[in-house]
Amino acid sequence: MANNEIHDLRSALDFLKTMPGQYLETDTEVDPKAEVSGVYRHVGSGGTVMRPTKEGPAMVFNNVKGHPDAKVAIGLLASRKRVAAMLGLEEEHLGLEMGKMFDNLVAPEMIEDGKHVDCQEVVYKADDPDFDLHKLIPAPTNTPVDGGPYITMGLAMGNDPDNTMSDVTIHRFAIVDKTKLTMFITPGSRHLGHFFDMYKERGEDMPISIQIGLDPAVYMGCGFEAPTTPLGFNELQIAGAVRNKPVELANCLTIDQKCIANAEYVIEGYLSATEMVNEDTAGYGFAMPEFPGYTGGAKVCPVINVTAVTTRKNPIMESCIGPSHEHVSMAGIPTEASIFNMVNKAMPGRLLNVHAAPCGGGKFCAILQFKKSAASDEGRQRNAAMLAFSAFGELKECILVDEDVDIFDMSDVMWAMTTRFQADTDIITIPGCHCHVLDPSNDNAVSGSIREHGIACKVIYDATVPFALKDRFVRSQFMEIDKEKWAAELQA
Repeated sequence: MANNEIHDLRSALDFLKTMPGQYLETDTEVDPKAEVSGVYRHVGSGGTVMRPTKEGPAMVFNNVKGHPDAKVAIGLLASRKRVAAMLGLEEEHLGLEMGKMFDNLVAPEMIEDGKHVDCQEVVYKADDPDFDLHKLIPAPTNTPVDGGPYITMGLAMGNDPDNTMSDVTIHRFAIVDKTKLTMFITPGSRHLGHFFDMYKERGEDMPISIQIGLDPAVYMGCGFEAPTTPLGFNELQIAGAVRNKPVELANCLTIDQKCIANAEYVIEGYLSATEMVNEDTAGYGFAMPEFPGYTGGAKVCPVINVTAVTTRKNPIMESCIGPSHEHVSMAGIPTEASIFNMVNKAMPGRLLNVHAAPCGGGKFCAILQFKKSAASDEGRQRNAAMLAFSAFGELKECILVDEDVDIFDMSDVMWAMTTRFQADTDIITIPGCHCHVLDPSNDNAVSGSIREHGIACKVIYDATVPFALKDRFVRSQFMEIDKEKWAAELQA
């Protein structure tokens, strides 16, 4: 199967089955209460998950306790190699290749009238007597102290009240009742949140659909944020560009909203303008593991009053562990694209590549590979770092390295930090900047300079060699070998 045949979750899984070492399934019964994540932590989660963990295959659980007709898939995006293969793009320059998609955007389209709608093969309505989200959706808890079951790969779709703009964004949703979800919206940083504020000003509930189990191109495209995607930009256009065909939409059945036609699950409902509850229904005081690697405290969040759940037959629930490498992929690769595009427009040809490192969950730390070709390039590397902060506001740290450093090998990056960096001259701090509320160090209790939670001191670590001294920092050069002659040994 070719990657250009991928159009939904099922075709993506079929593709992975053809890649050695990239797919694993099991018929052993798994409890969605902490066991799914407990198993996958050891199989392949990576990211900022507590060690031991590693990069491994995507995994499908065929036998989910309490959900005889459903499966759970996890880890599809927890490998840069796997993401690149499924998108048909180059692994090393994945961010750069994603950035090129903005030159050939393909808008989503409504599915043809009369055509089969995959996501509506089975319909459950909230006024059915036995309707219960807990029974319908095998949403796992990630740890034994999670506040409740969470939908972690839910893609929300909504419009502004006048229906002139649309947006899709990945959020976390807690199941708190038979017919209710909570939705966590990072304050001040999501277009969907802006639309919701507009609804609240009018005193109206917001119709919203949540899609789960999608083509990986959709999830990857939806990781882009402002200013790369301005208000009103529909990120489904990026997935359309990756596949060179539009994402198909269908009308929801119980609300005035659209949904992705080939999703495994679609949840329809209204985001309440007035009703808010604590997402912790278990009473532990926690929410779930968040991408920085810590289990966050439970939040009081707006409620979604669910009107229907529609699914494919024998649906596949797609999930991820909050701090896993899946978040690094979904957030980090769009971050790389956004930074490269902005810097390259300002100073073409000097920035060679960008890596949103796993240590920052794909959001907090970026490594910029910068080439100085003339004395006049000295200092421009620091301008590039400042542009990176503008391209992605949640970025906290930039590490600048030369073209001979492998930005995907943290040992090589730290070698540059050790041998080409002096703290008294090569650290540039920018205090008082807003970063991200989920970083626990961005708090007044940690630093008295922080006036409000979420404020941070952004920092540039310049580990590049001064242009005038480049001859003194040439790495040891080894013999270039005949790779055909040694092919068997090199592949061993």
